[in-house]
Amino acid sequence: MPGTDFTATREMFHLPEGVIYLDGNSLGPMPKAAAARVQRTVTGEWAEMLIGGWTRAGWMEQPARLGDRIGRLVGAEPGHVAVGDTLSVKIHQALSAALALRPGRRVILSDEGNFPSDLYVAQALIDALGQGHELRVVPPGEVAAHVTREVAVTLLTDVDYRTGRRHDMAALTRAAHEMGALTVWDLAHSAGALPVDLAGAGADFAAGCTYKYLNGGPGAPAFVYVAPRLAASARPALAGWLGHAAPFAFEPDYRPAPGAAGMRVGTPPVLGMAALEAALDVWDRVDMAEVRARSIELSELFIAGVEAACPMLELVSPRDPDRRGSQVAFRFGDGHAAMQALIARGVVGDFRAPDIMRFGLAPLYLDEADIRRAIDVMAEVMERRLWDRPEYHARAAVT
Repeated sequence: MPGTDFTATREMFHLPEGVIYLDGNSLGPMPKAAAARVQRTVTGEWAEMLIGGWTRAGWMEQPARLGDRIGRLVGAEPGHVAVGDTLSVKIHQALSAALALRPGRRVILSDEGNFPSDLYVAQALIDALGQGHELRVVPPGEVAAHVTREVAVTLLTDVDYRTGRRHDMAALTRAAHEMGALTVWDLAHSAGALPVDLAGAGADFAAGCTYKYLNGGPGAPAFVYVAPRLAASARPALAGWLGHAAPFAFEPDYRPAPGAAGMRVGTPPVLGMAALEAALDVWDRVDMAEVRARSIELSELFIAGVEAACPMLELVSPRDPDRRGSQVAFRFGDGHAAMQALIARGVVGDFRAPDIMRFGLAPLYLDEADIRRAIDVMAEVMERRLWDRPEYHARAAVT
């Protein structure tokens, strides 16, 4: 869809007055249409149709229907993405299915930049299986060198949640396949941030969340991808009624539906999916290549401006835009306090321990004026040490 109108997409989001929102890499802002869409689901479907909503309103088909809409954004083949449950659940399912397909191998290979939740999932799955599997964690730049014939599956996050460093999905998938291993890709910081080509890269499994760049709302459901060539054989350790090939046959034994449909576990979160549906209406209007190009323009402007105005901040994201996602991170010893000072002045980013200040650059609702204003506020906070106040050093539960 050439000619994406970013002025029009900006108008489709509710942005609080006086706020420059640079935290869409953590939680996207609300699409204006989401409230009415959820309200319609509550009052027009749930209230009036009652249980009939599963059929009359198409609730039961939502996981596949929304999966195909997300699939377009991540380069998946139609029919091979399903929506529902949480990202950790989907990582568990994808990883367990991959391990089952490589029964003679015992190594799960990941990297030090991976999101801790993914590593927790791997550790817990290893304990539950009790088959002597090992989680091997290496520096991000050394993943390819550690893919050996011991490795059953690589478990990698495409874009590092702290620095924005980006893996080469195609190259690492190829390296894994050359050694007979499978791949599980976490797309939490990729989906909606940059073009992803799961099919073209030959990825085996992938999962991602929808509350970040896709703007599905807090707690929005996750998605999972299963490559067509594995559709008939992938079988996760975590099974649920709605992943059954014929759930309303009520068979006593589990018989998984093929592919991504077999990765369904719990009842579809209908209200959450309603908000996500409204968010995806925005994405139907844009071209991911144009989103990516615009993201790079904004991030390059931001990096240049911050480095010129705030020399005390150290860029930790890759300088090459092709090697980073749609977020920029700077290191500062008092980064938490500095971020609180920025938020108090309407520039909203977030902090990741021990010293990383993160900023998400989302072109659907940000423009050059936002970036220049954010730089001005950052310069004032840093030059005048406005962050060095007691109230900014207090830690909340969420940073």
